[in-house]
Amino acid sequence: MNLIEKATIVHYHRHRIAEYKDGTVQSLGWKEAASQVKRFEVIASVGDLNGSSILDVGCGYGDLKTFLGRQYSDFSYIGIDQMPEFIAMAKKRFHAASDTYFYQRDFSTVDFPTLDYVVASGALGYRCDVPHFYTGMIRKMYSAAKRALVFNLLDAAIFPNHPLLRGHDFDDLLAFCRTLSSQVKTVRGYLADDFTVFIDREQE
Repeated sequence: MNLIEKATIVHYHRHRIAEYKDGTVQSLGWKEAASQVKRFEVIASVGDLNGSSILDVGCGYGDLKTFLGRQYSDFSYIGIDQMPEFIAMAKKRFHAASDTYFYQRDFSTVDFPTLDYVVASGALGYRCDVPHFYTGMIRKMYSAAKRALVFNLLDAAIFPNHPLLRGHDFDDLLAFCRTLSSQVKTVRGYLADDFTVFIDREQE
């Protein structure tokens, strides 16, 4: 992702913060809380997260941590996001939470820690014209996952052309993921224009 693309994303979210206030799902770019929750429900089905370690790529305010905390216990969580406003709010919200850490980082360049599960909800939805950016990020995230990677994308067959966001071809994306692991599954239908991919680590 080039500097102009990164700056465009930052500008977009700061405009949303000014319009909808810091800490809201709208400032993250979601239409409403319900659509965020539907994505989280699918993500949470990746496996038994009790006692596991989780990396949330593009974590926003840490809403996924709150959601998972209602179903699972004793898991450690690391969230990274390039937006300083998001990370500042997340640290404020979770300052008393154990095994919960937030870092302001550019996920396209930072070295990921190796944890049980790597999650990306919405992080790969932004438009990027750098060749192989999306497949490179999926490969990078999968390499950091001991057990599984789960991420969602906008479906190009349904999602309209957009100056900031990009839909992805479902079949092409699935074919690439199967070059990483034979243990790939997808979920569709929870939202009209979204799909989720699970890539389990192949057992050696």
